[in-house]
Formats: sequence, C-alpha cells, structure tokens
Amino acid sequence: MADENNQTPAAAEQPNPTAEPVPSAAAGGVDGPPEAAPAPEAAPAPEAAPAQEPRRERGGRGGRGGRDGGRGRGGGRRDDRRGGPGRDEESGEELIEKLVHINRVSKTVKGGKRFGFAALVVVGDGKGRAGFGHGKAREVPEAISKATAAAKKAMVRVPLREGRTLHHDGMGHFGAGRVYVRSAPQGTGIIAGGPMRAVFESLGVADVVTKSVGTSNPYNMIRATFEALGEQTSPKAVAQRRGRKIADLMARREGLTGAEAEAQAEAVTE
Repeated sequence: MADENNQTPAAAEQPNPTAEPVPSAAAGGVDGPPEAAPAPEAAPAPEAAPAQEPRRERGGRGGRGGRDGGRGRGGGRRDDRRGGPGRDEESGEELIEKLVHINRVSKTVKGGKRFGFAALVVVGDGKGRAGFGHGKAREVPEAISKATAAAKKAMVRVPLREGRTLHHDGMGHFGAGRVYVRSAPQGTGIIAGGPMRAVFESLGVADVVTKSVGTSNPYNMIRATFEALGEQTSPKAVAQRRGRKIADLMARREGLTGAEAEAQAEAVTE
C-alpha cells in the first residue's frame, strides 16, 4: 500500500507497454468500418473520328466555250456512229443506225449563251422496219444516244415487194417538203439523196427511185418520206380487206394469166 501511494508522477504518466492500443475513429474503431477513399474518375474515352467518304471526282462540265461551244460540229463519235450497226437490248436483234444530221444550237440566258447539239438519227433492221428520232444534249454523243433511243421506240413496218423494193408508187408531204417514191426493177439501186437514202438503206430497200421537191430541210424530208412509206399496202392486205384472192389482184394489176398470177401470189409473203 505504501508503494502504491509513493509512486512519482513521472512513473504514473509512463504508458504501460502491455496495454492494448485504443483504436481511433479514423482507423475504424468502434464507431464503424473505415470509409473507402473515393476512386478517381475515369477520363472520358476520345470520340472516334467520323470516317471520311472517298472524294468523288467531278466530271468536266460542258461549259459555254467559245464560238464553237466547246466541241466542234465534227465530233469524234459522229463518224463512228454513221451507219454503224447496233443491237436492240430488248429483242437482241442487230439494227442499222444512220446519223442523218447534227446541228449546233444555242440558248441565250442571263450569263451568256448555252450551246448544245441536236441530232437526227434513222434506225432500221434491214428487213422492213425503220424509225427516226431526234435528240438534244450538251454533248454530241449524248444527243446521238437520245435520238437513237427515240428512233427505236418509233419504228414502223413497211411491206416490201420481194424484199427489195416497194409494192407501188407513193407521195408524202410534210411542211414545205414533198417527196415521191417509186418501185423499181431489180438492179436499179437506191436512187435517192441525203436523208432519204439513209431511210431506205436502214429499211432494207435495194431498188427504189425517189425525188424530193420543195425543201432540203432534213427534218421535213425525213417526215415526208415516212408519210409516203406509211401509205404503202401489200396485195395480201388488200385481198383480205376486199375478200378476194391475191391471184385475182395480181392478174388484174399486171395482166397475167391465171397460172402466172397464181405463181406470183404464192411468192407474196406480206
């Protein structure tokens, strides 16, 4: 008892090494578990750059050009397409394409003049079908393509005698143009000039005599020629319309005997 009371203050203040340390609140004592340190915020992912589309090369625009409007009248494909064979994609048959006329046209606008080209094309299969078309565009090849497509859509059938000439004479008129067409014996050839020759060559006519009066405009001549061809009729069609035999018509027309008329009637195919 005396020893306990006689302890000095210094000894009383010294900590007991065997005593357990008292946990602190910061170290997660009796009050609760320690608070977790906040996790650092993740940096936002960089946005992916948008994929760049491949740059498309712009084709050259047909500018107004100078006096000749860019490309001259003698375009490179003009001679290539003249009389060149083509193929009808729908029916798959060979067609004869004839470039009849090409003209440079212009349109006056606010900024000046815009030049273009107009093409006139005749198309035929060489077996009695033919048509013509007109096309306009800024370039010569495109104008020819438009005219060719229009001609294929406007093809008409013309009956031919023995597959080489017309059945009878005819006359066509359009505007100031007037044309005359006549059948011809074998070996005569195509006696026609300018646009009319292109029509008969594409049609498949081998012997014909023609004459144009009044105009040299290719558009009027072509339209007058097709009007004359549209009036062509065959003995077979006339016989069906009148209810008679083809041999009777042939005998009366050419003064043949019955046997000769029958032989020619059998040779008539259209």
